[in-house]
Amino acid sequence: MRRLLLSSSALVLAACGMEPLPGISRAELAPVDSFERTPSGHVRCATLEDEALAFEMTNPNHGLAEEEEGEHVFKKRPGGGGGGGGGTTPGGVISVYFHVVDDGVNGAVSDADIAAQLQVLNGAYAGTGWSFNLVATDRTTNAAWFNNCYGSGEDPMKSALRQGSADDLNIYTCNPSGGLLGWATFPSSYTSAPSDDGVVLLSSSLPGGSAAPYNLGDTATHEVGHWMGLYHTFQGGCTTSNDLVSDTPAERSAAFGCPTGRDSCSGNRYPGADPITNFMDYTDDACMYQFTAAQDTRIDAQFGTYRFGK
Repeated sequence: MRRLLLSSSALVLAACGMEPLPGISRAELAPVDSFERTPSGHVRCATLEDEALAFEMTNPNHGLAEEEEGEHVFKKRPGGGGGGGGGTTPGGVISVYFHVVDDGVNGAVSDADIAAQLQVLNGAYAGTGWSFNLVATDRTTNAAWFNNCYGSGEDPMKSALRQGSADDLNIYTCNPSGGLLGWATFPSSYTSAPSDDGVVLLSSSLPGGSAAPYNLGDTATHEVGHWMGLYHTFQGGCTTSNDLVSDTPAERSAAFGCPTGRDSCSGNRYPGADPITNFMDYTDDACMYQFTAAQDTRIDAQFGTYRFGK
């Protein structure tokens, strides 16, 4: 089963002609201790973009077209949706299944907490035409799953709890340990590993939790961005293609805190300061407040190609 992880020092693809990486267990990948940490000691995100990017770059029949300046984007085809074409779904309501896992003492998440998290998600994505509707919540006490959801507990947890199909969002709250805040799967991974699909969050990253400054609910916003097909704004570093979105300025590395005016890719080739207020950077929740128009377009195309009706 395919796993999607990212440390801040992301893996570099060995060759553009490679096939998607074979399935490997989470235990075989980088330990949490090897990830770059925020000033507060957290690991912002553990979603691997390189494997999804390899899939995009080596599977042109799955909706990719090479556009100007080497940027790879999905073709927007009205009325599309799925298959090998690159269809577009311009917004809609996504059903959410919320899975709360605790150990009997830690990890309790209330209905009010979940409602607050859905409110944050709906506010963040309001400008994209996408919204989120909670259809079911379940609660499970299982210490092995709770404390090993980044590791040996992830597969059995997801296999037992996941509901719906490719266009339904499953959110799991637990304790990934080591300060890890969350991770997600990409749309292109669903076909090969449907039971793995979804978003995993540290329970205390929900609004009002204890994971300050990442306790306003935007860890979920960030991870759902991956689930809908977006890369980190610093993916690719100082390159013209960087995160495969045309209107996010190139960014050499992840930004932390809220470093206003940071410009890590300077010169005429890379106009614009770093997109530190974008939900797909690593800045504090209070610093994040936007997606761009091209990110919205990419979400529509990714969802239509890989999720809608699957």
